[in-house]
Amino acid sequence: MEIGYYPGCSGGGSGVEYKLSTLKTAEMFGIKLRELEDWNCCGATSAHNTNKLLSLALPARNLAIMEKMNLDTLLAPCAACYNRHRAVEVETKNDEALREKIQQAIDMEFSARTTTISILEWLVRDVGIEAIQNKVEKPLKGMKAACYYGCLLVRPTAHTGFDDPEQPNTMDQVMTALGAQAVDWPYKTECCGAALATSRPDIGSKIIYEVIRNAKDAGAECIVTACPLCMLNLDMRQAKVAKTMGVKLDMPIYYITEMVALAGGYTPNEIGVPRHFVEAMGYLNSLPEKAAALAAEEEAQKPKKAAKAAVSPGAGQADGAAEPAVDAEAVQKKIEAMLKGIQKSPDKIAARLIEDPERAKVLAELMAHDEKKSLKIAELMVTDKDKATKVADAFVTGELKKRDKA
Repeated sequence: MEIGYYPGCSGGGSGVEYKLSTLKTAEMFGIKLRELEDWNCCGATSAHNTNKLLSLALPARNLAIMEKMNLDTLLAPCAACYNRHRAVEVETKNDEALREKIQQAIDMEFSARTTTISILEWLVRDVGIEAIQNKVEKPLKGMKAACYYGCLLVRPTAHTGFDDPEQPNTMDQVMTALGAQAVDWPYKTECCGAALATSRPDIGSKIIYEVIRNAKDAGAECIVTACPLCMLNLDMRQAKVAKTMGVKLDMPIYYITEMVALAGGYTPNEIGVPRHFVEAMGYLNSLPEKAAALAAEEEAQKPKKAAKAAVSPGAGQADGAAEPAVDAEAVQKKIEAMLKGIQKSPDKIAARLIEDPERAKVLAELMAHDEKKSLKIAELMVTDKDKATKVADAFVTGELKKRDKA
């Protein structure tokens, strides 16, 4: 199988590990990535903020080159590159006048018949979770990862549409297939601060800190991303952010393709892991010990689970059957992280619990102004999601009755 490949500006510089691991991942699945000839920068945010035609013409030129190469699908691992190429595809597909205007600007034929895909779309939809599982030689068991999607991979839905814009799970699926634990956390689509880290470090540093801190509070021991700019901010700037905030972070950051390639048997050196700014090898080296501890714990739980299954729930309680031990401190940290997510974006959490937009809006208002209800929802989302949905619905129903009476 052969598809087009757009490395983007970061592929040979700040995101070289992303390029190395993407190529190895493709090699692992027997997929040939054919790099575009004479490609140019997609324009990223700079063109988008400067000139509308320029922001479309730059990625369109790459797609025109792709058409000349007789390729239909383009893999753009960088989230910004993916977003900009998808934007021009969507905007020109049904706008003949715009397409002709772009053709004149780039002085090339451009039919807008290609499709750009992200790294996650490629892995989950085209490669497939089962195929990924079948290639795992070194499972990532013992790893607790926060999957970080950032702003551009799943938004806007008119351009992307392959995952949920507020609660995406494709990266979580991949990490689970590799044997890791993908922690549930509310900051998975929050912005990393992007260029604010350089233009307004006072703001950018705080945003970066909040993302890393929230991941830690949710129980994550590393963060996995699919965006070179997110990687740059969370990895390269982490030490400075920690110093500015007066805290110790030491959170390893990895690309999703590094994780796939590692689990598939490639060495860290082959994909550039030692090049990371935050020391990333130590955590990877600790995984076998963590996996062994988990295996021993699972083995020890088997007799208890078997005994519990042998009696009815009522009988088990009557006989004083002991429940498996719960790490209360870890649960509390997750609750605190979820509560922070509610306080920051009550509308997002409400949308996860209630499908109806009007009722979700009521729930968001309740959580924004009622600390007790917010805490209750946070606790249940960590301990019992089904019950959280029912309680949230009950809160809304009660509130609407009060409003009707008033």
